Amino acid sequence: MKHEKPIYWVGTSYKDLLSFPDEVKQEAGYQLHLVQNGFDPENWKPIQTIGAGVKEIRISEDGNAYRVMYIAKFSERIYVLHSFKKKTQKTSSKDINIAKTRYNAIANKESHE
Repeated sequence: MKHEKPIYWVGTSYKDLLSFPDEVKQEAGYQLHLVQNGFDPENWKPIQTIGAGVKEIRISEDGNAYRVMYIAKFSERIYVLHSFKKKTQKTSSKDINIAKTRYNAIANKESHE
């Protein structure tokens, strides 16, 4: 049995996730557990605009949309780039920029290890 990949929370992604309602936190934890074990989350989509391999876990609760962006393409760890509540159909440029900045820092770090 292969070991679970550890999760590295980037920036405020963990603190942001903790602000979600309990049901959403539970669901996010379950979905990330799937990813740690090499599976895809149940509801996700690729977010190529941020970087190669970036995926977004999609959680809906009480008419609200919650997102957890992560990258699992590196062999040693999973990085959670950003956790946020969507306020509109389209992901805000602020949320995209936060994830992109964090992604670039990680891609740079990983390429030097």
